[in-house]
Amino acid sequence: MVKLNKIYTRTGDDGTTGLVDGSRIAKAAPLMAAIGDVDEANSGVGLAAAALAADSAEAAMLARIQNELFDLGADLATPADAEHGFGPHDMALRIVPGQIARLEAEIDAMNAALAPLRSFILPGGTEAAARLHIARAVTRRAERAAVAAAATRDLNPLALAYLNRLSDHLFVMTRHINAAAGGDILWKPGATR
Repeated sequence: MVKLNKIYTRTGDDGTTGLVDGSRIAKAAPLMAAIGDVDEANSGVGLAAAALAADSAEAAMLARIQNELFDLGADLATPADAEHGFGPHDMALRIVPGQIARLEAEIDAMNAALAPLRSFILPGGTEAAARLHIARAVTRRAERAAVAAAATRDLNPLALAYLNRLSDHLFVMTRHINAAAGGDILWKPGATR
């Protein structure tokens, strides 16, 4: 369990930050951009959840996702272990296949009742859906940042897959939520020319 008695440590005043194994990297490193974008995506998911009924199925999904995004940040911040690689073990939180499979099952369940897309949709609709669109866009940025970081160091491939699936999940959830409020807002190419 995490215990923080003191919020500031001054160890980052030199422009570095610590990884889970105690090593230090520059705060401007691609890995730190990815971790920061995951944190921002998590904040966006929390903002979206605040616009939903607390006892809704969607709020429960987002609560699981928020917890997993913390796990994902820890995964990214934990270099591969010499003995376990990126496999889960007692000393490291790792994204596991079951988390991705659950996202896929939730996507399929929400998508089953939706009409097929015949146009791109505009990010908006209900307040919750609009907030989810922001979280989705930030999740895509986090994915791009993680891919860039993976070009400079080994990362858990399941962490990258999770981010990819999560953005799909958030997109389908926006459609699912908007379906109950009149449907998607469709893009009309060239409509204002």
